[in-house]
Amino acid sequence: MFEVCVEHSFAAGHALRGYKGKCENVHGHNYKVQVTVQGSELDSIGLLVDFVEVKRLLHSASEYLDHRFINDLPPFDAINPSAENMAKYFYDGINAGLDAARGVRLSEVKVWETEITYAAYRP
Repeated sequence: MFEVCVEHSFAAGHALRGYKGKCENVHGHNYKVQVTVQGSELDSIGLLVDFVEVKRLLHSASEYLDHRFINDLPPFDAINPSAENMAKYFYDGINAGLDAARGVRLSEVKVWETEITYAAYRP
């Protein structure tokens, strides 16, 4: 099995609804997102997937959130903007853009809120 990983950072604010603690208040993070693409076959030039394409998909998904108050943006106006829910948001947006016909799929998304804490989503 081959894997390709790409990371990207962005800044945004949020507040966790129903949380009993400081994170219920409006605050911000310098988020880091890591996506891992997986597949068993390389293409004719020896690539699983082009890094440029994965970066484009990741940047497109994060651009929507960058320097915004996430709670105001769908789907986070209805669901809590937790790192867990954000990991699923990135998975859904990026996996749809991959070439599933070649057996390439997104296997994991990690969203860091700090340098030492992250949440991951795997289908």
